[in-house]
Amino acid sequence: MKHLLSIALLSAALLPACSPSSPGDSAAAADAVVAPPPRHDIERLMAFDEIAGLDFSPDGELLLFTSKRSGVANLYVMPLAGGGAEALTDSDETVTAIGWFPDGERVLYASDRGGDELHHLYVREADGGTRDLTPGDRLKARFVAWAADGASFFAVTNERDPRHFDLYEYSTADYARRRLFTNDAAYQVHAVSADRGLVALSRIHDNAHTDCFVHQVEGRRMRRLNEAGRRIACVPQAFSPDGRHLFLTSDEGGEFSRLERLELESGERTTVLAADWDVTGARLSADGSRLAAFVNHDARTVVHLFHTDTLEPLQVLDAAPATIAEFALARDGSIATVESAGDMPGDLRLYPAGATAPVRLVDSLPPGIPAEDLVQGRVVRFHSHDGVIVPGILYVPKGIAEGETRPAAVWVHGGPGGESRIGFKPMVQYLVNHGYVIYEINNRGSSGSGKSFYHLDDGRHGEADLDDVVASRQMLVDTGLVDPRRIAVMGGSYGGFMALAALAFRPEVFTAGVNVYGISNWTRLLANTPDWWEDLRRLLKSEMGDWEADPARFEAISPAFHAGNIRRPLLVLQGANDPRVLPVESEDIVERVRANGVPVEYVVFADEGHGFRKKANQAVAYRTIREFLDRHVRDAPRTAAPAPPAAGAGDAVAAGQ
Repeated sequence: MKHLLSIALLSAALLPACSPSSPGDSAAAADAVVAPPPRHDIERLMAFDEIAGLDFSPDGELLLFTSKRSGVANLYVMPLAGGGAEALTDSDETVTAIGWFPDGERVLYASDRGGDELHHLYVREADGGTRDLTPGDRLKARFVAWAADGASFFAVTNERDPRHFDLYEYSTADYARRRLFTNDAAYQVHAVSADRGLVALSRIHDNAHTDCFVHQVEGRRMRRLNEAGRRIACVPQAFSPDGRHLFLTSDEGGEFSRLERLELESGERTTVLAADWDVTGARLSADGSRLAAFVNHDARTVVHLFHTDTLEPLQVLDAAPATIAEFALARDGSIATVESAGDMPGDLRLYPAGATAPVRLVDSLPPGIPAEDLVQGRVVRFHSHDGVIVPGILYVPKGIAEGETRPAAVWVHGGPGGESRIGFKPMVQYLVNHGYVIYEINNRGSSGSGKSFYHLDDGRHGEADLDDVVASRQMLVDTGLVDPRRIAVMGGSYGGFMALAALAFRPEVFTAGVNVYGISNWTRLLANTPDWWEDLRRLLKSEMGDWEADPARFEAISPAFHAGNIRRPLLVLQGANDPRVLPVESEDIVERVRANGVPVEYVVFADEGHGFRKKANQAVAYRTIREFLDRHVRDAPRTAAPAPPAAGAGDAVAAGQ
């Protein structure tokens, strides 16, 4: 998390990021004079190559990744010397690449069923056959790391106790396993030392307090690495190859998480990387010689590389204005990345060892759609109702004529505590291409703007953060590009709750709402969390309050109990297999709002869970959203605009990357 950014205030009421009349903003000026791009249908826009899960083969000749080019994420392999990608799997279920076995013949991957999030670990054998290494009906498994010597890998499963994840070592030769750590207190497992003698753990106490531990396998002794009772966020990342040091992130004494190296014997700490942004994680190359640290730089990931032993800085990978969405290190020093922005879905690039520029292996743009037809998106900040500076990502359609206004939508991310990031989002590009201004708000309580900002909504969810969402509406109006009578509110998961809350508790502010698998009844949702959320329940109680001790407050902020206030049209989308936000959350709000005589549309995807992952379903969802907005927002009667929020809310402050 990061602190509130120090930004010079601007005297103009219009945002320089998007106002056609703002001087000195060449991007906005260009958008004002170019012709609008052609309208693209969603199937054409979805024909981009969505790549993730990179890993170099042990000999450095092949690159493993997942792609949705078949419509569902499957495994592919590409020769780095040249040539197309070859499919390794043909699954109807989403497959997530983990990496090559040390022999370079087999591949480890994860998959669940229909989005139920009960992931198992599978091996794709050299002959093309597959094997479930974590069989069972109701268990969930997660890969941790490969052993340094290649003889085994480490994974956790909750097969013994659905609430806790035990650590196992699996032989890469015959898949035999042994338990290294029995977890009876909802620890999170992060790393295992090269000699298998130490396990790095963390344990969540609340949303501001996570402790670091090292567990000694022999003797089963636990050692805390930070002072007891200190409300800091400490997360282990990796052991050094010799086991003398542990790399970890910590926000102790500051607004930001920084990367430190802890000498385990002496306790001496060395700061590896500290910046005015969060260091969100770190990992070592397969041979242990290089350390990669990941920085959330204003909603973009930047990668810093260091020599593991000396901590000498080696390289900084900054794809500005894009983000580095995926990253892999080869033994010879080569680097593979997936780089993404609003106008670049996710190009696969190779940085050969010693080279100064990358080679593009895959152009991710959909066939027939040039980058000029897409909108990059830029970070824009505004003053909320009480003066707090709130960031977000703004997308403005190209070709807006002088004096013209467009319909708009405010999108609220999931969480609580999530963040909208720079990158390609097909739903956003589809709506912008069809004339909508989109603002992805990172309201107070979001990650990415410091821990003070992150905690501004503690115990005030559905109130303090909702006021930011309402204030962003006025910010959009003040650009002069948005019709105040045609602004929708949308969101997914926690953001879906926020969309419902806006309609229920600020019923005159927005023209319509879209709820994508959002919460309507907090008491019911929190009483039915998945078993494996044992650690996250503590975080949620500190984040939102105690729903068992104070049910009245949770009823007060739950839209289901106030659905009679909702008078604006509503669209609800839901996955039938969602283990987090159960379908009853959507069914309940749909029934209650329909009783008001309000237009309500409800779409359920039978083979999806929490998040729509199959391209065919995504296309249906995005088209449904656009058609709903066209009917109820774009073509809404031009009656009086909704009442604005309190004076001063929404004043622009700054924009930029």
